[in-house]
Amino acid sequence: MTKGFALAVALCFGFAGVVLAQDTAAPPQASRSWPSLAPEQKELLQKFKDDWANLPPERQQALARGSERWLHMSPDERANARQRFGQWRSMPPEQRQQLRQRWQRFKSLPPARQARIRESFRRFQSLPPEKRTELRKRWRSMTPEQRRARLRR
Repeated sequence: MTKGFALAVALCFGFAGVVLAQDTAAPPQASRSWPSLAPEQKELLQKFKDDWANLPPERQQALARGSERWLHMSPDERANARQRFGQWRSMPPEQRQQLRQRWQRFKSLPPARQARIRESFRRFQSLPPEKRTELRKRWRSMTPEQRRARLRR
């Protein structure tokens, strides 16, 4: 794994924090000093060393959290992260924006609702591929009204 790629993945994981930190209602975050980072984080984030002090605190926090998450991942988790980041980079800007908006909507839900959605997703992921494909086809064939009714249940 190259340092550049690891950095890209760290940035990807820090992205959610940056998006949420841009919310004007969010309290300001404290700066994260370069010396406070672990040596492994400094290695991953080396590209930012010279400009670290000039980065907004939200960006520093997001990069630090992303690099920390990367360092604690298993090889399989890192491989999955690389794949997801590749998919993210290949998306058109409009699709990225839609995903950012969906993420913000999800984060604005009450914690209990978020937990139910996560559990439903885990159940869906545990289904055999054929069943997931069947469910996707059924979902796509529904009208918007049918989808809304299904989501309310």
